[in-house]
Order: sequence, then structure tokens, then C-alpha cells
Amino acid sequence: MPLPVQVFNLQGAVEPMQIDADPQDDQQNVPDINYVVENPTLDLEQYASSYSGLMRIERLQFIADRCPQLRVEALKMALSFVQRTFNVDVYEEIHRKLTEASRELQNAPDALPEGSLDPPPLDTAWVEATRKKALLKLEKLDTDLKNYKGNSIKESIRRGHDDLGDHYLDCGDLSNALKCYSRARDYCTSAKHVINMCLNVIKVSVYLQNWSHVLSYVSKAESTPEIAEQRGERDSQTQAVLTKLKCAAGLAELAARKYKQAAKCFLLASFDHCDFPELLSSSNVAVYGGLCALATFDRQELQRNVISSSSFKLFLELEPQVRDIIFKFYESKYASCLKMLDEMKDNLLLDMYLAPHVRTLYTQIRNRALIQVSHVLVCFLLSFA
Repeated sequence: MPLPVQVFNLQGAVEPMQIDADPQDDQQNVPDINYVVENPTLDLEQYASSYSGLMRIERLQFIADRCPQLRVEALKMALSFVQRTFNVDVYEEIHRKLTEASRELQNAPDALPEGSLDPPPLDTAWVEATRKKALLKLEKLDTDLKNYKGNSIKESIRRGHDDLGDHYLDCGDLSNALKCYSRARDYCTSAKHVINMCLNVIKVSVYLQNWSHVLSYVSKAESTPEIAEQRGERDSQTQAVLTKLKCAAGLAELAARKYKQAAKCFLLASFDHCDFPELLSSSNVAVYGGLCALATFDRQELQRNVISSSSFKLFLELEPQVRDIIFKFYESKYASCLKMLDEMKDNLLLDMYLAPHVRTLYTQIRNRALIQVSHVLVCFLLSFA
């Protein structure tokens, strides 16, 4: 007796070869920007410790803007960390947000006793002292650079531009930081200097979300003899540079919704040399690479490039939920796979780079599951023909 056939609605399914189509052609690809995350399971302290500099501050602010449950905690952590920098404007902005968030909590029906939620007072003494220190340091660095130029010492001029770029970045002045790092290019005397310049420009360009600039400087760095001419086994330093470049390129491709290309970039990262807290963590590589691959790779590609990848396996060990989702999908256990995806959705929506793509990636993964199931059903029915 023939088995009952379940009919699946495949309307709107995305064919495997159409995954990287122009996102403007698909209205479903419009990112969600106005959403609230109600049930996160994020360990905020552990999460924040994976990042450094401006990236830690930006990620904490992103979480605070979208998750009422974590808002006050995230803002307090960001406020504490920003006081290690010269970024006075962001300190004042975070303090304002924290004051508003604390007031909202105090007005809530189940509010804690008055006073327990009060934010720390605005540290005006720190603000004034930090502004003065920042100005004095800027004047000194600027004077040093003028002296270096007067002596026409290329290496000193290059380092002078880098030092100025570092200072502007610490002050939160991304535009001037980018200018200084870019100016160092004319004074590079070795491939190593060019790579360092490219990495600095890439870092600030990511903060500015200037993704075409990111890809342009990734290409510049990869074309230096130190990277391009190495064959076979690469030394540790080169692997570390390549991993940074691939991670930055992966972020740029993700932002452009070129998910398959993004997956390929993240899959080329070396676990043992992944140290880029100014931009992302090893866990991010696992999640970004894993989900982009799941949404765009066919079964053979998934097996060859993800499941059997000795390097990417190490990344997936940091994110066992993503690892299990990939294995469930490959084993055709689609119900379990989709259930687990749903369970981790709230945490993914708190990631500033992944959040705009969660809906699209989930849709593409679901469509791939439906296509696989349909293929099996067609084969089954044909066997009775």
C-alpha cells in the first residue's frame, strides 16, 4: 500500500544557484531594524570580554538598544569601559542612555526599591581632565610628526601617522583616524609596513561600515609579496594576517548579502591564528561562517568545506549549537535543525553584524530544507511509477 504523501508549499523557495541574487530584487531581504529581543540567554560579561576598543563599546550599545532586559547592564559595562579611552563624547552619550534606562526601570510596575537602580553620576571631573589630556597628546603627536617630516625620516613619519591615527581612534574621531592611517601609505618601506597600514585602514573602515573600502584594502594587503608569493606552508605571522584579512572580507561580504562568498571567507580563517578582538571573536567566525554556509552550500560543499574541515571544526567547538544545527541539517533531520535555529534566534538578533541578515538566512535555510525534502519525495514517488 503506498504511503501517504505530504504536500509542501514551496512558493517563494530560493533555488540553490540564486542565493546570491541582488538583494534589491527580493523585498524579503529588507533588514529588520525595529525589533525588541525579549528572551536572550547571553552571558553579557563573557560576551563583552571577547572584544576590545571601540568594538566592545559598539556591541554593548547595540545590545542595549534592542534588549530591555540587558539594557542597564550593557550600558553600565560600556560606560565603565569607555572611561579607559579618550572618547568623551561617547561617554556622555552612554551616560545619557543609562540615565533614561534607569528611569524607565524605576517607573516599571515591578521596579526595585528606589535608589537601587540609580546610575552613577556624570563624572564631570573625568570629562574635563580627559579632554585636556587628549588635546595635549594630540598637540605633542602633531609636533613630533612635523619634526619627523623636517628630518625626512620615512620610518619615523610612518610611525608618526600611525600614532596620530591611534590617538584619533581612541578619541572616537574615526574620520581623522582613517586619514592618518591612509597617509602612512606614502612612507611604507616594506611589505610588512604596507600590510600594517592596510589592517589599520580596514579596522576603521569596518567601524565606519565602509565595506567597499574594506574589500579594497583587503585586496591591497593580499597582493603584497609577503602574502601573494608565499606557497605551501605559511609561517605563523602570515597565517595571522591572512586570517584577519579573511575575517574582514567576510564581514564585508556579509554586509553586502553575498552569503556564499562570506562563508568562503570565514572558512579560510585559521583557528590557531584568529586573534582580532578589535573586530570579531572566534565564536563570531563559527556563527557567521556556519550559518552563511548552511544557507548557501549544497550537501557536497557542506560536507567537504564545513563538516570535514579540520580547521573550521575547531571554531564550531566554541559554538556547539551551531555545530549541531549543521549536522542535523546534513543528516536530513530538518525539524530538529529548524527548532534549534529558532531557540538561538534571540541571541543572533543581538549581534550587530548578523542581526540584519537573520530573517533572510533563516528563510534560505528553510527553503533549502524544503527543497531537499521535495527531492526525496519526488524520488520516492518516481519509484512507484
